[in-house]
Amino acid sequence: MGRAQTLGSLIVALLLGGCSGPRPLTVASKNFTEQVILGEILAQHLEKRLGQPVNRKLNLGGTLLAHGALVSGQIDLYPEYTGTALTAILKLPPSSDPAAVLARVREEYRKRWSIEWLDPLGFNNTFVMAVRASDARRLGLETLSDAARRTPGWTIGSGYEFQQRPDGYSALLQTYHLPLAGATKWMDLALVYKAIEQQQVDMIVANATDGMLAVMDLKVLRDDKNYFPPYEAAVLVRRQALEAHPGLREALAALSGKFTDQIMQRLNHQVDGEKKSVAEVAAGFLRVTGL
Repeated sequence: MGRAQTLGSLIVALLLGGCSGPRPLTVASKNFTEQVILGEILAQHLEKRLGQPVNRKLNLGGTLLAHGALVSGQIDLYPEYTGTALTAILKLPPSSDPAAVLARVREEYRKRWSIEWLDPLGFNNTFVMAVRASDARRLGLETLSDAARRTPGWTIGSGYEFQQRPDGYSALLQTYHLPLAGATKWMDLALVYKAIEQQQVDMIVANATDGMLAVMDLKVLRDDKNYFPPYEAAVLVRRQALEAHPGLREALAALSGKFTDQIMQRLNHQVDGEKKSVAEVAAGFLRVTGL
């Protein structure tokens, strides 16, 4: 009887010991294509590097929902943008200095919530102004300052959000004094590429990593006055997760600097334009980059 009790106690101890390790990592993303791709890349990469399954909460929701889930420990990591964190979460004014923005969000997130900002992934999904490449060649345009010298001016197409932002339309015109040939056309963001293709407008407000920029004959004009604030993508991770999972920081650091705006454009287009699965696109990226 004593031996049976001892054996039973040993089995219980072994079972409890086996359950005392860290819980599986949970990777999340916000609810748009680029974020879901990045989340799946993170999940596949960690499964390979750490040799353990990873829970996925991709397409979780908007910025505030993802942030709340991270702070509360419902998720362990997700990709975020420096400019979004500065203005939407920390409620601080925008800045055009990428290093200063990264340093500030790092300091505040570490101090307030014990959340670490890892080194940026390498791309900056800020706003950009794009024109038809044929117009850029004909007019010799490289920068927004070049565009400001055009007469009679531009017809601009933009998504609705840009009209309301403090770093949006009004301040852009004040910075560059862009001449207008007609009223700006406000529309759903998905329609701006069709509008410039059909010559309803001749300049559009876009995002630097839009998939359509990879396949349309457009010229992104350089923001030579550094008007647009930085939105560098980086991985946010709970400090508790870093401490509980040996090798996690090193595995995530391997992704830093591996992306460019052009790479992210192509990945976005593979999902949205070519209708490939997110898992397939993520696996392809990791294979090509040797990760």
